[in-house]
Amino acid sequence: MTDWLDEIRWDKDGLVPAIAQDYQTGRILMMAWMNRESLALSVAEGRAIYWSRSRGKLWRKGEESGHVQKLHELRLDCDADVITLHVEQIGGIACHTGRQSCFYRVYEDGAWKTVDAVIKSADSIYHKGHNHE
Repeated sequence: MTDWLDEIRWDKDGLVPAIAQDYQTGRILMMAWMNRESLALSVAEGRAIYWSRSRGKLWRKGEESGHVQKLHELRLDCDADVITLHVEQIGGIACHTGRQSCFYRVYEDGAWKTVDAVIKSADSIYHKGHNHE
């Protein structure tokens, strides 16, 4: 049954922005895109599965890094065009740079300042020649 998928206002490319948040703290971990298939699979498998626009294929978060996002809750906004995923971030790292969150820079005094430390180096997470999931 996919009636719930029909309620989403997909963009012209059949995508919807998806914001992953830590299910305990509410911290925004990352933003990615989902299509019907990735969203349906996320629900079926109980883990975050996105659509990689750059690779043109499904992206099972953590498939290379091991940093899987276990799905706890899924929400749809009032306009039905943004999804939030409340997830348990396995390993505590969501960003391909090895940080907890992709949002690790803060605007301060006219510049972007890095405020979150690297937990684990990208080189130790990914194989050489690959820097991003």
